[in-house]
Amino acid sequence: MGGIDILLEDHRQIRRLGLIILQCHKHLRAGLDIPIADMQLIVDIMDDFLDSIHYSREEDSYFPCVATHQILNDDIRKLLIEHEFSRRISRQISRHLAAWRDGHDSREPVYRYMKAYWIYLNDHMSKEERFFEKAQKQHIHIEEDQRMSMQFQTMKAAIRLDCILDDISYLESREWYKKYAKK
Repeated sequence: MGGIDILLEDHRQIRRLGLIILQCHKHLRAGLDIPIADMQLIVDIMDDFLDSIHYSREEDSYFPCVATHQILNDDIRKLLIEHEFSRRISRQISRHLAAWRDGHDSREPVYRYMKAYWIYLNDHMSKEERFFEKAQKQHIHIEEDQRMSMQFQTMKAAIRLDCILDDISYLESREWYKKYAKK
C-alpha cells in the first residue's frame, strides 16, 4: 500500500467518524441525550486521528513531498488553512462540552459545531482527494509514494490508529448512534 493509499484509507475511516458526528448532531438537535463521555470520545478522535495522525501525515510528509516539485503550492496552502479551521472547530466543541460538564446547557453550540465539523469534513476530504489525484498523475513518483508509505507505517501513529478504530467501532455500537443511523 502506497502513501496515497494510506491517506485514502484514512479518509474511509474519517467518513465513519463523520457519520457518527452527524448522528450526534441529529440526536442532540432532536433534544435527546448522548453521554458526554461519548461526545468527548468523538472530540478525542478528532484530535488524535485527524490532527495528530492524518494531518500530520499530510503536513509533515505528503505536502512537503509534493511541494518539492514547485507546483500545487497554492492548493497545499489552502488545504493547510482548512486544517487550521478544523482545529478551531474542534476546540469550540471541546470548550462547549467542558461548559456542559460544568452544568451549563451547551447542547445548541455543541450540535451546531458538530454539524459544522461534519460539513467541513465532507468538503475537505473531497478537495484532498482531487488534490491527491492531481498530484499523483502529475508529480508523485512511485519511489516517493513508497517512501511516504514507509514513513507512515513506521510512525507511532500506526499503533495508535488501531485504538482509534476500536473507539470508532465502539461509538458505532452505541444505541444512540444505531437508532439515528437508520434515519
